[in-house]
This record gives sequence, C-alpha cells and structure tokens, in this order.
Amino acid sequence: MGSGEPLERDLTTKARIRNAALELFAAEGVTAISMRAVAAHAGVAVGLVQHHFKTKDGLRSAVEQYIVDRHAAAIDSIRGDGNPEQVATGRNNAVRQMYDEHPALVDYMRRALLDPGDDNHLLERLTELAREQVVQMRASGSASTNRTIPDQVVRMMVRQLGHLFLQPMIDAMWAQLDTAEMRKPQLVVHAYADDRESRALSTDAS
Repeated sequence: MGSGEPLERDLTTKARIRNAALELFAAEGVTAISMRAVAAHAGVAVGLVQHHFKTKDGLRSAVEQYIVDRHAAAIDSIRGDGNPEQVATGRNNAVRQMYDEHPALVDYMRRALLDPGDDNHLLERLTELAREQVVQMRASGSASTNRTIPDQVVRMMVRQLGHLFLQPMIDAMWAQLDTAEMRKPQLVVHAYADDRESRALSTDAS
C-alpha cells in the first residue's frame, strides 16, 4: 500500500525549497515565515526561492498542491474497481498511512483547514479531488448511485480527515486522565445519511 514518494526523496532544488516551506509553515504558520527564512532552511539563496516561486503566495500554492498530490497518490494506490467497502477502507487506510509518514503535512493541514484566513484553497482542492474520485467510482460501479455526489464527497472527506483533527483532542484528554494501565482509544469516524436525506456526522472511539 503506497502513499506516494516520501518528502525526503524528492530532492530537486525546487522540491527542497517547497519541503522546507512546508516544514516551516506547518510549525509556525504561513504569515510568520518569510521567504528568507525558507531559503535559509533549504540552504539556498533567497533569490532562488523567488526564481522558482515568485512570491510567498506562490510558494504556499506549491505546498498545498503537493499535499493534494500526496492525497491523490495514496488514493490511487488502491484500485477503485473492487468491492465498494473494501475500496473505501483501503483508500482510507492509505491516506492514514500517508499522514503517518508525513507529520509536517498533517501539521500544515491542521493549521490551514482550521484557520484558513482569507481563503481556503487547500480545502477547495481536496474537495475537488474527492469529487473526481467519487465520479470515477460511480462510473466503474464501485460506488453507489443511490446517494448524491455531494453527499458521497462529504462522507469520503469526513472519513479521511475526521481522525486528523479529532484524535489530538482525544490524546490530550487521555493524557490528563489516570490511564497508565489502559490502551488509548483510536478514533473511528463515520459519516452517514438516512433515507429522509437528513445528514449527520458521528464519531466513535473504539
């Protein structure tokens, strides 16, 4: 089950700059980091950063496109023409594995999606990726056509992203409690819609 090429193996100069920006943006936030700081972290001259990305917005856009590409690679590592439940589970697990392999990516996503500022381009890109995946799976017969595409997109994204944002809260609560002899629960996120077309999201710790 692959999740795409690891960050440290993508070693072109442009990629090293992008990876340095991802690490700094994840740790400090985009607004707190200058182009010069990114250059220093990547071990290059600031002019080279400007040559490849022009502006900090261009650099952030490249970082976010890389995040979307890593999601696409993880999802595509699981064939989409099999049993629907197995495909969904396999793809969710592939995304989870990708998160485990790239902690800076996870930290960046938490910042960008929880505090998007004036725009939310990352969420827009991830939503479009999910929509493309749903359309492909419906066309291949591995996704139901009984639900609407928007409903299926939301369900997919909640399953893949819900753990990303809620598990840290569980970890913090668990650390506060007297749990030395207990196994920490891992969050499982479900999204569902009933036949009356009402929508709900539920989370279960198990």
